Amino acid sequence: MFDQHPGLMTQIRDRFAHVASCPVQGERIFFENAGGALTLKSAVETSNHYAAIPDNQGRDNPMSHELVRVIAKAKADMMTFLNAMEGQVFVGESGTELLFRMISNAIIESEEGGSVIGTTLEHPASRSAAQRWAKIARKPYISVPHNDETGAVEAADYAALVQPDTRVATILHTSPVTGMGVDVAAISQAIRAVSPDCIIIVDGIQHAAHGRLDIDSYGIDGYAISPYKVFSRHGYGVAWISDRLSAMPHDSLIDGPEGNWELGTRDTGAYATLSDVVGYFEWLGGQFTDSGDTRERLEAAGSAIHAHEQALTDAMLHGTGNLKGLADMPEVRIIGGIDNPRREGLVACTVEGRETAEIIEALSARGIRVHIRKADHYSGNILNPLGLPNCIRVSMCHYNSMEEVGQFLTAMREIVEAG
Repeated sequence: MFDQHPGLMTQIRDRFAHVASCPVQGERIFFENAGGALTLKSAVETSNHYAAIPDNQGRDNPMSHELVRVIAKAKADMMTFLNAMEGQVFVGESGTELLFRMISNAIIESEEGGSVIGTTLEHPASRSAAQRWAKIARKPYISVPHNDETGAVEAADYAALVQPDTRVATILHTSPVTGMGVDVAAISQAIRAVSPDCIIIVDGIQHAAHGRLDIDSYGIDGYAISPYKVFSRHGYGVAWISDRLSAMPHDSLIDGPEGNWELGTRDTGAYATLSDVVGYFEWLGGQFTDSGDTRERLEAAGSAIHAHEQALTDAMLHGTGNLKGLADMPEVRIIGGIDNPRREGLVACTVEGRETAEIIEALSARGIRVHIRKADHYSGNILNPLGLPNCIRVSMCHYNSMEEVGQFLTAMREIVEAG
């Protein structure tokens, strides 16, 4: 844990805006990271700086040349962050918009006939796109059911349903409802064992903040991120696409640059904040390795983040100090099971005999920010099979502390016993 390194937790938290207080609510603990992580102070400063610049890219003047340099650096930084040795990164409106673009393009431009495969675990950003465009292209959509008990999906689940002529497959890296991650590389390998040329596109929006991304090991063609969930800001998304997907016909300007997937002039400030994010991961990794290699520092950061968040999650489930965990409260039901190795910094639960909204309100009154997930178009695919109208989502990130977990457990015990 970061707490074992004197002063490191303070240094980490000092780099984020509103880490301990809300401009409206005042002091609060932020356990709503799956809804949007805290923003790096450097990203805020960078956004403000570039928002004031009137120049566009592609002009012959010093500022324009600088904007081009900043964008090129950000793209290179992201390729290193993703560990992608080929392909390209580009920005768009949002992670959802980019998933729609990649998926629709892959389905329409892939060979006629065949099928499209995805899973019930997925966020509607990818599932809606796949189902819509599969219907338009007259390619049957194959739905792989996820495991309600584990809150995840396995490679064997895909392998059982993928077909030799499956053209496009979608994968969710981490569920924003259950918090469970999947083995993207294993699923990709299972798909390609049956359909070698399948185009595979991954929703990495929930996973990115936890680090340890490795595109080269996944064997995929597309990956989407929403930067506001990985310490940057709202208003744009980032996609990586393979050379194969990049070369497919796609929306672009006639006689425009070949292979360009961006439509219109992009925000240089958005790109620049990506460099801030990668720089932060590199700084954090430098606290755990003496290597001067950027990629090795990023890997060290991902491992450290995973260990810290695992400790926070274990404490939330099993307790810390003399505080009992959620698993020791008989009224609390943990979605996805208690000891689930797939869990990434998120605990979803309900309290028997109590309205979820009431619990959320009681936590808020105690200065603890969590979120209610309802069985709607975002989360119904997970909650409806469990017979749940909603749940409490407590989502942590590496800047959260064990002290904050302790305050949450104290509050939950008081609220549950009061009921």
